[in-house]
Amino acid sequence: MSTEETITANIDPAPTRAGFVALIGAPNAGKSTLMNRLVGTKVSIVTHKVQTTRAIIRGIATHDSAQIVFVDTPGIFRPRRKLDEAMVITAWGGAKDADLVALLIDAERGVTDDVVAILKGLSEVRQPKALILNKIDAVAREKLLELTAKANEVATFDRTFMVSALKGDGCSDLMDYLAAAMPLGPFLYPEDDVSDLPMRQLAAEITREKLYLRLHQELPYASHVETESWKETEKGVRIDQAIYVERDSQKKIVIGKRGETIKAISTAARKEIADILEKPVHLFLFVKVRENWVNDPERYREMGLEFPR
Repeated sequence: MSTEETITANIDPAPTRAGFVALIGAPNAGKSTLMNRLVGTKVSIVTHKVQTTRAIIRGIATHDSAQIVFVDTPGIFRPRRKLDEAMVITAWGGAKDADLVALLIDAERGVTDDVVAILKGLSEVRQPKALILNKIDAVAREKLLELTAKANEVATFDRTFMVSALKGDGCSDLMDYLAAAMPLGPFLYPEDDVSDLPMRQLAAEITREKLYLRLHQELPYASHVETESWKETEKGVRIDQAIYVERDSQKKIVIGKRGETIKAISTAARKEIADILEKPVHLFLFVKVRENWVNDPERYREMGLEFPR
């Protein structure tokens, strides 16, 4: 062994770090977009419809010698019904279980009433906290500084970052900070994992995204997608999914004239699922009416939410 090889062999590898970062914020602050950006691939659905994320979605990123598990939580807002309440409880639970909490604020909207409520709630969270101002490319620097000062008047943050989740600006510095802030320890997941979401559930989330994108203005908030069966075959994967709505009138909207809407949703979802699986996918969608499903505990369990009592 040469002298150079001996020196190299005696150098200890950098100690590994691993931990959880909870992304919290008001609805449509850009949490899912930011997590997808930091993870490097799509693991959480993104639409213009508010409160798209319902359960906790985990995205896994490796940066230097650290593994960062991002927890994309539902948007925190004033709940009006059981589903809202379950989502808010889930979001705060995800924050209190994390090693670090990152509050994402839409810089265009500023410190709204929903954001103020979250800032006040953060006073009960003891973990390190980071403030992230998103959409900085659309806001003047003077306003960004005002927002930073205003947020820090209500809650104390260890660091503030200004990013564009859509374009990636500022994300490298954010990742450097998060990696260094994770506790020392072994990786929690295999290095090539990008999410701990079961494929059946991810497939349902993809279909729900296509449903929302297609019917953003027409479809009421009370819709839900479940993967009912998943069969591996020689020709690929057969997936049967149910789209739950509350009324027959909603079912007609989802199906569309001569079935055109449901076909478009199925085609878009099938293509994306097939790209992820890297094999042919045969996707069959069934629209089912289940009145008042938002008060059904079984649907909450399927979504990974605790049914409010």
